[in-house]
Amino acid sequence: MNSQDLAKFSLPDSAGVYMFKKGRQVLYVGKATSLRDRVRSYFGPDLIATRGPLLVDMVFQADKVKCLKTDSVLEALILEADLIKKFQPKYNTKEKSDKSFNCVAITDEDFPQVLIVRNRELMSQKIEKVTSKIQAVYGPFPSSSQLRDALKIIRKIFPWRDSKCLRRQHSNILKNVGMLSGERGCFNYQLGLCPGVCVGAISKKEYGRTIRNLKLFFEGKKGALVKALEREMRAFAKRQEFEKALTIRKTIFALNHIQDVALLKNEDGRNTPSAPPTPQSGGGTGQAGADGVFRIEAYDIAHMSGKNMTGVMIVFEGSLPKKTDYRKFRIKGFVQSNDVGALREILNRRFGHSEWPLPSLIVIDGNDTQKRATEEILNSLNLEIDVVAVTKDGRHKPTRIIGNQKIVEQHKKSILEANAEAHRFAISYYRKLERQNLTRTSLKINRHG
Repeated sequence: MNSQDLAKFSLPDSAGVYMFKKGRQVLYVGKATSLRDRVRSYFGPDLIATRGPLLVDMVFQADKVKCLKTDSVLEALILEADLIKKFQPKYNTKEKSDKSFNCVAITDEDFPQVLIVRNRELMSQKIEKVTSKIQAVYGPFPSSSQLRDALKIIRKIFPWRDSKCLRRQHSNILKNVGMLSGERGCFNYQLGLCPGVCVGAISKKEYGRTIRNLKLFFEGKKGALVKALEREMRAFAKRQEFEKALTIRKTIFALNHIQDVALLKNEDGRNTPSAPPTPQSGGGTGQAGADGVFRIEAYDIAHMSGKNMTGVMIVFEGSLPKKTDYRKFRIKGFVQSNDVGALREILNRRFGHSEWPLPSLIVIDGNDTQKRATEEILNSLNLEIDVVAVTKDGRHKPTRIIGNQKIVEQHKKSILEANAEAHRFAISYYRKLERQNLTRTSLKINRHG
């Protein structure tokens, strides 16, 4: 094929899957945010540099291209995996052995888990992390990072239990017989990512419906899934079970408005580059920023009795972490044991970078004091960005979120997740610096005897 041949084919400017074919044989399957732009990219002058000689040969062999539109990039990723499994395209498997691809496995038990497993493990039937049988497998998926991002999106729509929930379930059993004390419910249950198997908040029958819906989604039957959910919603409403009907309505809305910004990536898995917006306002009132993406920046401080103070900024876009935008800060000012002073320093340094996109929402670990300090800095810079503070108890568990309650209600899950991720990242960075300090001290002692 050559670029002149493209005029013969329909290339929509929408998300979906494309197939290069030779006659009836499928040579290669790929997904795209814009099918038109992605397919055209195969006929640019730099193809061998960007795609490699293997795909240059594929384009030369192909005589047609077929496009299948989807409602979202997430659905394109699932359809791509299904078509690769169905057709075993020559150039997909040549480009990377499909044995190394990841699959999604659903276990066969009363409350099934959803796991990522290697295709080679399934083929050899040696899966160390699975103790029960497997009832369904989807994939293989070429990009492990995109698969993980996809599951984070899907789990917000259809929550499932994991090994952490299972451990908490055992703990609660012990607690109920007087052998253990402590809080009930795993952390993912608090975030809405687990349906509460660990606390008995969902029955086996209800959980089974969630797994059934999840399987329909992975089978690419979103239309049938939405229709089934609409029937359930009407049935609950007719029985005046309005709370259950409202829950299903929210699920339908989520399916029809999938936020999959984290999946807008090139074939090689890297984020598509884009020019940063000119910093003026992060949106205010919990709105998306200038590029249409709702961006959360969460901050946390780590230190040991005021020593070696460090801080971090983590970023969520479209409710998913954007790790390329994470930042670490060593506290330079003399703010020993002063978390607020350290926070002020970090924020001043962060907003000194006009090339960084501005957030729609800032999440602070702390209380009214930290929140006011953040707002003072924003006001001094004439920035209209909402701020919320996550207050913790003595065990570092969230107790309340201070800030605009309308924004809190709308983004509660993402706020808690971003706050937890900031804490994890801050502790990880602090421990790394501590290890480096210990190593340097040890070297000095050895050098001087």
